[in-house]
Amino acid sequence: MKTLKNKLLIKGLMYDAIGMVTMAIPLVGPFLDIAWAPFAANKMSEMYPGKKGKIASVLVFIEEILPFTDVIPTFTLMWFYTFVWNKESIKEEYIMEAEIVQ
Repeated sequence: MKTLKNKLLIKGLMYDAIGMVTMAIPLVGPFLDIAWAPFAANKMSEMYPGKKGKIASVLVFIEEILPFTDVIPTFTLMWFYTFVWNKESIKEEYIMEAEIVQ
């Protein structure tokens, strides 16, 4: 379980960093966001399966496609929501499904 949490956190930090870097590239950045937004949404739904993952994937798509919102660390916030702030116990089948996704 701890390894899964660490892997998801590292992936999330990496995807957030990539999303933020696109904002730093003048003139080309907005066009990169158009390509990055669907990819980020797909990765979010793969990393966090289920209803919450689908909602998060829509939010990350909107966040990446809108200008000047790239500074929001959506993947990291989802990790905190899933493993720190969420009061529900995590089901074993949820963990198994998330471990399979790469």
